[in-house]
Amino acid sequence: MAQETTGPAVVIGASGGIGAALVAALAEEGVTVRGFARSFAGADRLELTDEDSIAAAAASLTAPPQLVIVATGLLHEGAHTPEKSLAALDPAWLARQYAVNAIGPALVAKHFLPTQPRTGRTLFAVLSARVASIGDNRLGGWYGYRASKAALNQFVRTLSIEQRRRNDRSIVVAVHPGTVDTALSRPFQGNVAADQLFAPDRAAVQLLDVLDGLRPVDSGRLFDWEGTEIAP
Repeated sequence: MAQETTGPAVVIGASGGIGAALVAALAEEGVTVRGFARSFAGADRLELTDEDSIAAAAASLTAPPQLVIVATGLLHEGAHTPEKSLAALDPAWLARQYAVNAIGPALVAKHFLPTQPRTGRTLFAVLSARVASIGDNRLGGWYGYRASKAALNQFVRTLSIEQRRRNDRSIVVAVHPGTVDTALSRPFQGNVAADQLFAPDRAAVQLLDVLDGLRPVDSGRLFDWEGTEIAP
């Protein structure tokens, strides 16, 4: 990882496979990093669907973070799996996906972006997905995940415009980590080539390398793990 990110840093979703790996990779580089997750206790607990917990987490920071990463996502839960057809659409499940994949990260931005410095390079990044690209959608299916992550990408674009007025060196982006060997992707890894299934520690380093290479002109966009822009 390059040395653009010197810290402090915050990782939301730090108990997940990618989130925990990001915390470890940042710490290994000597960056002071604070992790939040819904499974954590006390001041380190953050539940994406509870705005009070998001606000409390932001208020507990002791220093302005240069880097904030929202490493969260919901693809399946209990009996709910990605929809293969219109017949599978369920309004409650759709609302749940939007709450976690789009609204939650937007509320994190609402409370954490104001804590970042008003001068100098800052980064606010969220995990998105290639399947959220409307232009790249050739297979259909996965209605809720595609749509909620596409909504997240629109939040990112809109946030980037407002944040630029606050700090013209700020960067707000969405990043696609590829298929990572975590609980989120495990049920769907059957057709993934071995060299395209990334271990969490590798995925974390790849993402941090991409983030370190970004500049303010890149704000509001979606990039994959190789630093290639993905069409909206």
